[in-house]
Amino acid sequence: MPDRAHLTFALTLHDAVAADRTRNACWSPYSVASALGMTAQAAHGETEAELVALLGADHAKVLKGAVVGDDAEFAVANTLWAWDALPLNEGFLTDLAGWPGAKARSAPFVDDPEGARKLINADVAETTHQLIPELLAAGAITSDTVATLVNALYLKAAWMEEFPEHDTADLPFRDAGNVPTMRREGSMRYAQRAGWQAVGLPARGGVEAVVLLPDGDLGGTEGVPEVLEALDREQIELFLPKLDLSVNVSLADALQEVGVRTMFTRAADLTGLSPDPRLYVDDVVHEAVLRLDEQGFEGAAATAVMMRLTSFMPVEPARTVRVDRPYLLLVRHADTGAIFFFAQVAKP
Repeated sequence: MPDRAHLTFALTLHDAVAADRTRNACWSPYSVASALGMTAQAAHGETEAELVALLGADHAKVLKGAVVGDDAEFAVANTLWAWDALPLNEGFLTDLAGWPGAKARSAPFVDDPEGARKLINADVAETTHQLIPELLAAGAITSDTVATLVNALYLKAAWMEEFPEHDTADLPFRDAGNVPTMRREGSMRYAQRAGWQAVGLPARGGVEAVVLLPDGDLGGTEGVPEVLEALDREQIELFLPKLDLSVNVSLADALQEVGVRTMFTRAADLTGLSPDPRLYVDDVVHEAVLRLDEQGFEGAAATAVMMRLTSFMPVEPARTVRVDRPYLLLVRHADTGAIFFFAQVAKP
């Protein structure tokens, strides 16, 4: 059964990350929750409480339970990069080992910030199959950066039933002219509730994509949990645009807007990671890439928490779902509901 708290986290943060509904957005709740989850394990007091309030008490269980089957490509790394001179608590390193793809590495943050940046970027690029070659831009690491918690993931899965390529055609999409649009008819999971239509497209590996099409303009995310819980088998004729999105964004402002504030201040308590009381979070950098076509989808994401010292029956007539206006798209683990990617598509 998909976890409601994880969905609430994703919807809450999406409303802050992508408040402008006229612009494309793409991010990975799984990646962000993983990086913030590791940060929560490094935190105490109000710093930890704010993170857990956003993520949900069982966030780690949901993320660790999102195991993708061998018939899809999946890679994940959860890495602590730390300056050699930063004292680390052994208890944190023990907890870190429980995360998928966990590792601890040293980086020359203080002595060679640019070298540290290149080292981290190269590791992220390797995990993401080069879809994210430069998560951290020039200047992202300075001489007072001493640690970074990084999640990187890659996911490539084929549809259980592909879209016939000969049915793809240029069709109108509101405010974006004609766009390459795929068509497939068959049994899919469908629901219409609370101002939304939802269509579930199963992929290999226990993953599914869910199209969330609003009845009117794309606004808030109220009603999304209800329509997702109502998904059931129906004969559907689906028209869905092909997709290729890439977004790099700082999440610091959005996180503070939804209540995660203390870790960005000098009052941060990250002594679960290091006994040095001066440690605080300077920024949370995130990048996501999502490509969707007739065969399936491919996506990658990475999140870096930058720390500094103070200083998816009987055949019935098909219901047509024409995705020809702005919509939301979730790529999620079918059993746990862990959301690998969350896209807002204003202009495909």
